[in-house]
Amino acid sequence: MASIRWKILLAFFLIVGLSFFVAATSLNGMVKDYLFEQRKRDDIAKTGKLAQKAAPLFQSVSSNELNDLLEEEAETMDGRLILIDNDGKIQYDTFQNLCGQRTQVDEVIRVLRGETVKDYGIHTPGKSVVEAMSGESAEYVAYSTYEMNGYKGRIGAAMFVSKIQSLVDSIERVEMQLLRVFAVIAVAALAFALLLSRLLTNPITAVSRTMRKMGKGDLSVRVPVRGSGELRELAENYNTMASQLESLDKTRNQFVSNASHELKTPLATMKILLESMIYEPDMPAEVRADFMKDMNHEIDRLTGIVTDLLVLTRMDNGEEMKRGIVNMTELTHETIHQLTPAAEKNNQTLTGDVQEDLFFYGDKSKLSQILYNLMDNAIKYTPEEGKISVSLREEDGNIVWRVKDNGIGIPEEDLDHIFERFYRVDKARGRETGGTGLGLSIVKQMVRMHGGTITVESSLGKGSEFTVTFPQEGAES
Repeated sequence: MASIRWKILLAFFLIVGLSFFVAATSLNGMVKDYLFEQRKRDDIAKTGKLAQKAAPLFQSVSSNELNDLLEEEAETMDGRLILIDNDGKIQYDTFQNLCGQRTQVDEVIRVLRGETVKDYGIHTPGKSVVEAMSGESAEYVAYSTYEMNGYKGRIGAAMFVSKIQSLVDSIERVEMQLLRVFAVIAVAALAFALLLSRLLTNPITAVSRTMRKMGKGDLSVRVPVRGSGELRELAENYNTMASQLESLDKTRNQFVSNASHELKTPLATMKILLESMIYEPDMPAEVRADFMKDMNHEIDRLTGIVTDLLVLTRMDNGEEMKRGIVNMTELTHETIHQLTPAAEKNNQTLTGDVQEDLFFYGDKSKLSQILYNLMDNAIKYTPEEGKISVSLREEDGNIVWRVKDNGIGIPEEDLDHIFERFYRVDKARGRETGGTGLGLSIVKQMVRMHGGTITVESSLGKGSEFTVTFPQEGAES
């Protein structure tokens, strides 16, 4: 479960981390763009006002007044101011060290060429150049340029060298603060994800632990059912499965025990008979013949048990049925006719109430065996001169068989068990009649294979009625 826990933890952390990283990056980009754009608008606006004020003085060559204006504006704007003529030569400089030189600043060149009226750019030309241009030791400098116009058009350009390092530093501080917040959130998300992963994997861990115990043979263990939603449903479904496995294991053990007992009984009987014949060589012929008949009877019983076990095994393994359209009316008449001699031998009355022209899509052989077994049981467990009735009707769109007798009946406490394998209501009577204890189990399995149901109503000493109901469309393949 550790791998699942860490996968959940990693996934949660990545989702939260990536989401916050994208949000922080986007927010930082928007803040940075906004601040730079605001600074750009302010610097260009200031440079434009300067160009407007300086243009008349620049055109009239009023040097003293122009120098005073530039000094005053430079102090107000907190930067370096430069005036350039149309030839690109610097005429006025508040730092006084570039006068007479030609400018190489791209923003100035584009304005003087007439490509634009104003221009702005942020540069990182190196600390030495930035210090020479702005007077501060920094990495960033901004150039804001605006066209100066006289009476006859453009007479030059005004350039404002802005100290922008403080803005860059502020943005970097915001980025560092966002990084710290991200680190705190990441740690909190990691802790929360660890807690969440434990909550999510604990039920799975409990299931895994229980499965290991079940793998060692303890089928009684169950998973604690806690919480809600899918994990609770997982625990409940697992416990249901475990209960079914435990019940199946108990049934299997009981089945093996019963099968062993049923197989052992005829073998033990035959062994006693054979030993009697071996150790009594002078046994009368009549007694020997009776012993041989008894052994033959036990062999028949043993063969019947093995045959029924093979039938159940094939059905448990998903034996395919040979389906086809079965004339249920004809099949019922045939089965009644087949068992009438057995009923007459016991002086029993066997009657049939069969609806005509009823058809069903199923396995004829298995359908025949279902009815035969039910009728055979009714004959065996009904006293002489008893009554047995068989009916076939269509009821509510279903095909229904009913086999009713007025025989010995079934005790109420046994009704829930009569379809279990090797279960007998009266074990002694069951062996006397030649039953294997598997007939009703086979019947129920065959009925289920056809998508039907079988029920029984019985009263002790009054008889029993078995009802088999098939849906008209038959079972699904």
